Amino acid sequence: MRGGGPIGRPAKVPSSKPVRDQKMTGAQRIRVIRRLGGYMFRYKALFFVILALMVLANVLSLVGPKLSGHAIDAIEPGKGAVDFGTVTFYCALMLLFYILSAILSYINATLMIRLSQRITKTMREEVFSHLTKLPVSYFDKNQTGEIISHISYDIDTINASLSNDLLQIAASVIGVVGSLIMMLTISPLLLLVFCITVPMSLLFTRYRAKKVQPLFRRRSAMLGELNGYAEEMLSGQKTIKAYHREDVIVARFDRHNDNAVHAYYEADYEGCLIGPSVNFINNLSLSLISMFGAMLYMFGYIRLGNVSTFIQYSRRFSGPINEMANIISEMQSACAAAERVFRVLDEPEETPDVPGALSLEAARGDVLLDHVRFGYTEDRVILHDLSLAADAGKMIAIVGPTGAGKTTIINLLMRFYDPLSGTISVDGTPICSMTRDSLRRAYTMVLQDTWLFSGTIFDNIAYGREGATEEEVIAAAKAAKIHSFIEALPDGYQTVLSDDGINISKGQKQLLTVARAMLAKTSMLILDEATSNVDSRTEMRIGEAMRRLMQDRTCFVIAHRLSTVRNADCILVINGGNVTEMGTHDALMKNENGIYRGLFEAQFET
Repeated sequence: MRGGGPIGRPAKVPSSKPVRDQKMTGAQRIRVIRRLGGYMFRYKALFFVILALMVLANVLSLVGPKLSGHAIDAIEPGKGAVDFGTVTFYCALMLLFYILSAILSYINATLMIRLSQRITKTMREEVFSHLTKLPVSYFDKNQTGEIISHISYDIDTINASLSNDLLQIAASVIGVVGSLIMMLTISPLLLLVFCITVPMSLLFTRYRAKKVQPLFRRRSAMLGELNGYAEEMLSGQKTIKAYHREDVIVARFDRHNDNAVHAYYEADYEGCLIGPSVNFINNLSLSLISMFGAMLYMFGYIRLGNVSTFIQYSRRFSGPINEMANIISEMQSACAAAERVFRVLDEPEETPDVPGALSLEAARGDVLLDHVRFGYTEDRVILHDLSLAADAGKMIAIVGPTGAGKTTIINLLMRFYDPLSGTISVDGTPICSMTRDSLRRAYTMVLQDTWLFSGTIFDNIAYGREGATEEEVIAAAKAAKIHSFIEALPDGYQTVLSDDGINISKGQKQLLTVARAMLAKTSMLILDEATSNVDSRTEMRIGEAMRRLMQDRTCFVIAHRLSTVRNADCILVINGGNVTEMGTHDALMKNENGIYRGLFEAQFET
């Protein structure tokens, strides 16, 4: 067992093949887009308003070139005759249509931003809510920084794509279809030019998209690894400085940073080639249209105004194709980010309670482990054949060498993990047939790694029991010998703790968690090195409070300071995943070659 966290989690191991080595197929991409569409349809009223405004704005802008052609036809080439009234009318009408189109486009863009914000808000809420329902094993296998990058970077990328790229693509599609219809009404013959250039654009874009999409997935993965490493190193700054390893971790960060930069450059470089190439093809089509249009005009097959109008529509037709090519890299990035977010949402939640699961109410506290076998992975078994019985109200101490499996037992008691075989029972009922919620509410935990949230000291202590009164909180603080310290603070119990309580010492944080436990009215208690961060004098001062806390409760105490477990009703010595010794302190000390006696004498030898 690796004690890497507050619940003794194993070392982080990847749960699957690295993201950067996986390629998103066309079918996967379609599923991602459909799921994003599902989020948009949750706000269907706003979505259809946006769609209607988008169609209307683009229709108004499509009328402009037609009006421009009528204005040009009011000029007679070679004669110098100009119908200024007609020119003015069509120019004014064209200006009005473009102004109305611009206003509608502005309103549409504003509404689209609001829609994208609602979608990203919903997505963040779903991801965070889902994370709270995932088993502990998921967090053991994934770095915190990478998980955070899903909530921040990935969803921000999706938001940018929804608010900008998606609107642009939708408008482009309308523009392309509208322009195509208008050009058909002007000259189907000139339209044949696009039979050459459009397939060229589409084939090239498709070819580049297949090459670029994996690069954006790798870019997202590299950023996740960079965030994970940075979070891990920043959380261990004291240890890094103590061992003077700054240069080493900076060098490692540089490697992660270089990988991320290279991934960004490679993705953006390959992506940015699409736009200029497609733009060249579109300019080629414009040149061909101008040339063939001039020839048709010279032979009298088309009016000059129609040539001008067709050229404008051809730009409206090919321009959006070029725009879609330019933003395809961003869409690829958004698809990669969305796929990562959906992968989190698709992670299986903690195994649901069995049908008809019992609720553990008013537990006595009789706990039995019967031939329990467990390993964090199938090929790495930690507990081989563990059996122990803890009678209600008794104090069971669990001691043993580092890595013997002590904290793993706590993980099993709380059902953070389920055993591979064997059963664990409370009051004669297997815990697998109980609801997890009721089982965990039956325990109170005080861990070596304290956890305090940003809030007042009062709120952090009252976290132990919902609805706790001020008198109860103060009484718990006094019992934990932390009341005098709190009262000496400028704001007393209303002092705000920040960043996991960095404005107070580790020992004071641990006493606050002890006070929190004092409030909880449960029949079972788990103390995992609960006084490891306080000095011996303070430990002696709160000894009475701890004994009061443990009174009439079934207590499981993990301790390396063997002086704290001398009065335990039963001491279990765990070694190699098995109970090798069991008994009271006096009984175990009689075994001259026993592990417990060796550990005890090693601590107190002079």
